[in-house]
Amino acid sequence: MCGIVGVLGKHEVAPILVESLKRLEYRGYDSAGIATVNNGVLDRRRAVGKLVNLSDLLVHEPLAGKSGVGHTRWATHGAPNASNAHPHQSGPVAVVHNGIIENFKELRAEIQQHGLSFETDTDTETIALLTRVHMDQGDSPAEATRKTLSRLEGAFALCFLFHGEDDLMIAARKGSPLAIGHGEGEMYVGSDAIALAPMTDQITYLEEGDRAILTRTSLEIFDRDGNRANREKKRIQIDKAQVEKGGHKHFMAKEIAEQPVVLADAIAAYTGKTGDKVSLPGGDLDFTACDRITMVACGTAFIACQVAKYWFEQMAGLPVEVDIASEYRYRDPVISDKSFALFVSQSGETADTLAALRHSEGKAAKILSVVNVAESSIARESDLALPILAGTEIGVASTKAFTCQLTVLALLALKAAHQRGRLDEVELAEKLGHLRNVPGLINQALAMEPVIKSVARKIATAKDAIYLGRGPMYPLAMEGALKLKEISYIHAEGYASGELKHGPIALIDRNMPVVVIAPMDALFDKTVSNMQEVMARGGKVVLLTDNEGAKQASDGVWEGIIMPSCDPFIAPILYAVPAQLLSYHAAVAKGTDVDQPRNLAKSVTVE
Repeated sequence: MCGIVGVLGKHEVAPILVESLKRLEYRGYDSAGIATVNNGVLDRRRAVGKLVNLSDLLVHEPLAGKSGVGHTRWATHGAPNASNAHPHQSGPVAVVHNGIIENFKELRAEIQQHGLSFETDTDTETIALLTRVHMDQGDSPAEATRKTLSRLEGAFALCFLFHGEDDLMIAARKGSPLAIGHGEGEMYVGSDAIALAPMTDQITYLEEGDRAILTRTSLEIFDRDGNRANREKKRIQIDKAQVEKGGHKHFMAKEIAEQPVVLADAIAAYTGKTGDKVSLPGGDLDFTACDRITMVACGTAFIACQVAKYWFEQMAGLPVEVDIASEYRYRDPVISDKSFALFVSQSGETADTLAALRHSEGKAAKILSVVNVAESSIARESDLALPILAGTEIGVASTKAFTCQLTVLALLALKAAHQRGRLDEVELAEKLGHLRNVPGLINQALAMEPVIKSVARKIATAKDAIYLGRGPMYPLAMEGALKLKEISYIHAEGYASGELKHGPIALIDRNMPVVVIAPMDALFDKTVSNMQEVMARGGKVVLLTDNEGAKQASDGVWEGIIMPSCDPFIAPILYAVPAQLLSYHAAVAKGTDVDQPRNLAKSVTVE
């Protein structure tokens, strides 16, 4: 989850490293640090907390040099304090690390036999010390890092810097992403292309097990077997405006507001000029040969899969299992050789999801993925990767990526339903017409923001909240609750409305806000019946519904938010928006850090 950047440049590197780390801070913000080599001298600066603290430190204790590495940390081993902050240095070696070294305790015991002591609680310090051991024995930096890497068990993206070496950097990856950037007489390393976008659009992605030796004018890559490897240099296009707030107070607010545009782009990309059929970028699928789909994901992506289960089963008649990625391979699932295994990840690097994908290789008929990063590990290791086209998402709490995931999954379900004879041409065109209405409907929902803000300010005073929904609105209830607790730190849970009386109703009192997501659909009356049970016990109901629903069920509710009417098929995408806005404005009212909530990071690249 940590962010890594490295620069072999022509100019003073410290401000460049800090600016690049700003683009990676969504990966972790427990601490930050940089190291540079200046006339052969290796030195570093580190600070606990947000990146601004490192910037302040560098004003008073500047760090010269045109070669350097930087790191922003999400703590795994060791508390988030200055001594545990990266880069870690031992003698002539400094290293930054994203991942977890699983055998670091055994390596520590071995290192201590060489008379070296430890200054931190981290697994990463072990890497620096072990590399130093090899260099003390006469190995070159390249040979010392090769020997060190061969001993490491776990997951890592690493970047090394060395005393006395102004024109050398070594990088390696296993289980965590790492990209090399090419410049004019300069070379760069980054956890992802976002960090490198201001400096270059020429990127080489390291593959699993790769080790790279960089100078300002050369790049050598060795594969996991130690053989020289040729990795493709690609031109990437990242709109720099995507990583700026664009006049909004927070990235989350900007990304919520972007949803009509990115959803329209995604729908157009999958439906072509005529808009009456679904075409999959990069290939096609035959759903008639598939006996079931297993969907695997984490967090909000897992909830998107829960919604999609309703679509695939109801429209396509195709059985769907949905699994949490961190549990999937440990239960030794039975995988049919006629099944499709589908993995959903915004970053395409989620460690648990990637491990689940690898567990399914050679067992499922097809490995599919729904991702936002086309060059990610999950995308590259899939038979077919389907882009959600959300653009860069910086806010830790996923918003536009979630609705884009829902949209692509809905399009995939429609394709399956058509292929399997459950929707004819006319019915498919009708469903696609409803989907094309989504961007306009979301614009209408965004116009409700003043009302939603007022309701959110009331919810912000609560300690707990419950979200209820039926059918596809049940996963939306889970997503609304997840968003609220992620960024406002209010304890919230999402339940299927019918489960209320099987336990959660015991929590209802006059202090408990209960958000009921109830568009006018086939399950509306049942949801309202459950809502009445809440109000009978003094619960404060916030009803999210449309005009017709409000006419029938608004009596006695604490607050109401009236959404535009829509076809039930697209309601999960539309109703995600008020759920996002409720959590956003509750967090703003409480004064929490909306974009960088405590203990969280955007890209979860460790198990």
